[in-house]
Amino acid sequence: MKTSEIRKKFLDFFASKGHQVVASSSLIPGNDPTLMFTVAGMVQFKDVFLGFEKRDYTRATTSQKCLRAGGKHNDLENVGYTARHHTFFEMLGNFSFGDYFKRDAITFAWEFLTGEQWLALPKDRLMVTVYASDDEAYDIWHKTVGLPADKIVRIGDNKGAPYASDNFWTMGDTGPCGPCTEIFFDHGADVAGGPPGSPDEDGDRFMEIWNNVFMQFNRDESGVLHPLPKPSVDTGMGLERLSTVLQHVKSNFETDGLACLVRAAARETGVAYSQDVPSLKVIADHIRACSFMIADGILPSNEGRGYVLRRIARRAIRHGYKLGQKGLFFHKIVADLVSEMGDAYPELREKQAQIEDALRAEEIKFAETLENGMALVDAALEGGKKELDGETIFKLYDTFGFPVDLTADICRERGIHADLEGFERAMEAQRERGRAGSTFKMTGKLSYSGDDTCFHGYDKSSVEAKVLALYKGTEPVEALSAGDEGIVVLDNTAFYAEGGGQVGDVGEISAVGGIDALFDVADTQKIQGAVFGHKGVLARGALKVGDSVTATIDLHQRLASARNHSATHLLHAALRHVLGSHVAQKGSLVNPERTRFDFAHGEPVTAEQIAELERVVNRVIAHNVEVKAELMSMADAQKSGAMMLFGEKYGEEVRVLTMGDFSAELCGGTHVMRTGDIGLFKIVAESGVAAGVRRIEAVTGEGAVAWVQAQEAELKTAASALQAQPGELIAKIERLQAELKAAQKEAQQLKGQLAFGQLDELVSVGMRTINGVKCVGSRIDNVDAATLRDMSDKLMDRLESGIALLACVNEGKVSLIARVSKDLTGKVKAGELVNQVATQVGGKGGGRPDMAQAGGTQPENLPAALQSLPDWLMTKL
Repeated sequence: MKTSEIRKKFLDFFASKGHQVVASSSLIPGNDPTLMFTVAGMVQFKDVFLGFEKRDYTRATTSQKCLRAGGKHNDLENVGYTARHHTFFEMLGNFSFGDYFKRDAITFAWEFLTGEQWLALPKDRLMVTVYASDDEAYDIWHKTVGLPADKIVRIGDNKGAPYASDNFWTMGDTGPCGPCTEIFFDHGADVAGGPPGSPDEDGDRFMEIWNNVFMQFNRDESGVLHPLPKPSVDTGMGLERLSTVLQHVKSNFETDGLACLVRAAARETGVAYSQDVPSLKVIADHIRACSFMIADGILPSNEGRGYVLRRIARRAIRHGYKLGQKGLFFHKIVADLVSEMGDAYPELREKQAQIEDALRAEEIKFAETLENGMALVDAALEGGKKELDGETIFKLYDTFGFPVDLTADICRERGIHADLEGFERAMEAQRERGRAGSTFKMTGKLSYSGDDTCFHGYDKSSVEAKVLALYKGTEPVEALSAGDEGIVVLDNTAFYAEGGGQVGDVGEISAVGGIDALFDVADTQKIQGAVFGHKGVLARGALKVGDSVTATIDLHQRLASARNHSATHLLHAALRHVLGSHVAQKGSLVNPERTRFDFAHGEPVTAEQIAELERVVNRVIAHNVEVKAELMSMADAQKSGAMMLFGEKYGEEVRVLTMGDFSAELCGGTHVMRTGDIGLFKIVAESGVAAGVRRIEAVTGEGAVAWVQAQEAELKTAASALQAQPGELIAKIERLQAELKAAQKEAQQLKGQLAFGQLDELVSVGMRTINGVKCVGSRIDNVDAATLRDMSDKLMDRLESGIALLACVNEGKVSLIARVSKDLTGKVKAGELVNQVATQVGGKGGGRPDMAQAGGTQPENLPAALQSLPDWLMTKL
């Protein structure tokens, strides 16, 4: 049975059991700072399990793309060396949100695995584990399913603490948790390994294919387990592992979905296909991970998710190098992946060209350093050394761009120790900076258990509300006093909470009913689910929980933000129209002053393209089309072709914002009523922010008018200073530039003539003879580096045989040139000579044995450096 058939059968089975089939979410978790990547099928339902979010279904099933290659969930080092470890994999899952529990979860699993119309696995090849004290699960397996007792293994707390077990699942140190039951397939006695719970359980004979997690407790900070009011089920099953069983092979890499990629890796690296070559399996695994990451909007970089992508890609490229392939090869396997998985994941086919371009660029970038880096490793290990020192590891990372785990991988293959502690010492400054800038860490949350906030801000600027909670810092309080900084939670609000790139609203909250209290709102954020936190300072009076208030936004600021946000949507559509459909949003910031939009594009946007973008956007503005927001199901939104952003979290009902037939995006932000409300759109900056990512900044409405007026004022000031009309300014500047260039050329010629006049003096006065060799070392004033070089030519003609070093200083920078006649290069090299001076003036240089150049930044040290030359030459001649 093909992998694609297994995937479909699983989803069809659970659909027949009343489960909603939910599409795979992005590899970038939606609005979850605790996870770098989607590591399991339950990730997209995390808030449902926690009670922060409700869906219109209580049963769901998915085939979820997952990545485990960073942070706590990292299988990278094992890939290629075991039968079943991957960076990218697909997890089949079925979920119950307070609906069915252990009995149905277990019987569903057994029916799907063993039922004749489904997978029909032999029952005698299956065994299960349960948590040691979970008698309920044990009895269901033994009495209801009929599994013999010798096929059921109880696993206790085998990880050194209460409820720390292979069969007790926890989301974290606190929160939902519960026992689980796992189903194992026995590959047979000819495969090494023992059953789960035995000393040999790490072998490959018994392979876990299914894990039912029964979330029935909430663990508090003291470790006490409290029963959940609505126990839930979270199931995970590796599709690749199930394919291994059904296709009667021993390794995931032998299945149809991966074997074709192993063959492609062999083809592109020029080696014979074999499942016994770990490097081929590394490349096959990594092409999946890299391609899906890029399709989900990640590009190689030196931080965050982009750094993980770079690590994986460079690890694959290095394994190609290890197989003897030193040319570009990795990106050529993308087509094979698209052919295999493009039907199940259309984004691969849609983004194929972008994926290939990004990987080709990374190959080129890494190829420039790979050979030199490997040579450094070989040199550091000369003489049979058994340890690669930390400084070399740091140099590989800092100079050659070798990810540290790639270096550790090389050391592991060679059986030598990598001094990672020494590397950490050398990397301390960078590591501290990286830790400070990390976005993948748990942030402190306010403790809140009340009602959600109802948002009315799409059509109202002021609402009546009630204070649900107050905070000073992160501590809940019953009241705020004048001068207190705090957070106010309301049952109703007109304030937009920051999201989708748009900043939170500002304004004021005033008490009603004779209470004199005014709270100045400086920002609005979602503190939990749909709970809005209004952050600011109580300007006067006292505010208490339960008070009735009026919440009023700063309408001028809101309208400015709305204009910029709507313009951002138009800009996004215009970029795809002008630059191509590969453009994908990489980030945005919308505030009352301007919009900042980051997008995937491999080269700077030209002036002509910027002008065209402005024309396209302003044309849609002038047409004054309606800006329409509609709520619809995610399925209907996807059918409509609305753009959606990876990394954003969407529920089953989404808000689709359309602007005529020009733009359609999923967006929860605030917008204008018609495009004409935007006024004028003007791009004010374009720049690069990362490899393959560009940034455009633009202004609209009053901000655009103010920007144009400022530019016009500068133009008039410049015209006045040059005594020209604005329309004549360019011609006047060109004329003045031509005159200045001619004057500079004439001045340089005069300086050169004066300098060449010093040659006789250099030979007659500045020259000295050292052990029979004519030597000159002098500073020449009022010349540039080009003239200095010409002078050295003339000087060597005069000397015929000799050594010369000439120096000049311009704008605080030292220029040096050293000359050695060919008959003397056996004694003195020009590069050594020039660096003798350069190192004393804060620089270095190099060149041929008879001529070398250098620069420096410390002209104050030049006199002493020149005076040191005779003694240095004395040791050489």
